[in-house]
Amino acid sequence: MLKRIIFLCVVFSFVLISMTSFAEKKSSSRDISEKLIVQVDLSSLIKESFRTSPDNKHVAYAFKSGNKQFVVIDGREEKKYDWAGDLIFSPNSRHLVYMAQSGNKRFVVVDGKEEKKYDLIDTPIFSPDSRHVAYGAKSDHKVFVVVDKKEERQYDGIGHGTLIFSPDNKHVAYGAKSGSKVLVVVDGKEGRQYDGISETIIFSPDSTHLTYYVPSGNKWFVVIDGKEEKKFDVIDNLIFSPDSKHLAYGAKSGSKVLVVVDGKEKKQYDGMGKGTLIFSPDSKHMAYAAKSGNKWFVVIDGKEGKQYDGILEGTPIFSQDSKHVAYRAKSGNKALVVVDGQEEKEYDAIDLPTFSPDSKHLTYVAVMNNKDFVVVDGKEKKQYDGIGKNTLIFSPDSKHIAYRAGIGNKWFVVVDGKEKKQYDGFVTTYSGGKVVFDTSDSFHYLAIKGSSIYLVEEKIK
Repeated sequence: MLKRIIFLCVVFSFVLISMTSFAEKKSSSRDISEKLIVQVDLSSLIKESFRTSPDNKHVAYAFKSGNKQFVVIDGREEKKYDWAGDLIFSPNSRHLVYMAQSGNKRFVVVDGKEEKKYDLIDTPIFSPDSRHVAYGAKSDHKVFVVVDKKEERQYDGIGHGTLIFSPDNKHVAYGAKSGSKVLVVVDGKEGRQYDGISETIIFSPDSTHLTYYVPSGNKWFVVIDGKEEKKFDVIDNLIFSPDSKHLAYGAKSGSKVLVVVDGKEKKQYDGMGKGTLIFSPDSKHMAYAAKSGNKWFVVIDGKEGKQYDGILEGTPIFSQDSKHVAYRAKSGNKALVVVDGQEEKEYDAIDLPTFSPDSKHLTYVAVMNNKDFVVVDGKEKKQYDGIGKNTLIFSPDSKHIAYRAGIGNKWFVVVDGKEKKQYDGFVTTYSGGKVVFDTSDSFHYLAIKGSSIYLVEEKIK
């Protein structure tokens, strides 16, 4: 589905509101400007290293030169090393961190500056405000976390992928091993020791709560702010509500699964869709996909919707005003979108649906007879050979829709149904590439012509 992207070129149960029809603003023209970012020698590029910044204005990648490797940022070459990789842009797009190796030592490079060398290091992370960098390191058979170049207490192990900053940037947490036991460390303070912990350690959005789950024999249980909850056979889908007042997760008890919210068990089912548990933006509602027998349905605030052969990954979703729910369902060998309990047309395949910022419109990419096209509020738009996966985006005022599309071996951005300049391809969503609206009438993206990457800026007139 949504194929042919070239790498570099890589019944709403509590409210039923009918969606208003989306009338695309007729843009008479679009002004366009291009800025060369870098020319790339694809033969020496380490493709898996390619990254774009969150603002989609900068590119970085690792490059091979003989037996050396070095990082290139917007065409600027950094120092050569024996190895360089794991490139990460800061959330504000102003900084770049990566790992490098010289001899048998590894170290982190932040904005071109090398930090202390260690025997091993784990992938570094930025704080949400982009001001702090943390990573796990190993030296002399001991491991520890380094935060802003300062080494914390040594342990026998640091849980891979457990290191996190709190949303307010004030706290650091991670899982650590001490002897045969493991524990969670928050700001240097050790929690209770267990036989193991999950890789999932989560701060609440307001940074005042911390949760994770722990194995106990053949059971698991959730720990929230140091308090242990009931044991289950399996724990999954651990999430906080946006207002941080509720904690929910999926659990398995025997052959049945259920959702637990604030320690209270909900109805049991035969199955639950992995990653489908979601709170509404206003934290007042909750939805997830569940299974009874061989049929699937969406449960919204405890009320079950129509049964289907499947509920597809990535849904349900809530609109920003929390008044609408949409999901992808499978019926036989076809897929369809269901909005507020109303079924839309069936297609061969459907990409993830997206609500507009004002919550009045819903769009998605559908596939029929090997052709891709956008559907807006149930209306089909022009067909293409391919549409970039997950590239659909509304403007901030919800008046424009943009996406990447292709015909033959050429690609272009479509805005309000109108095509503009063609390119050989785009930097792919996999590496961070996307269309970004800067204002309600202007946007930018990274496009490919030959071996060159351009920053393209457009203004809707």
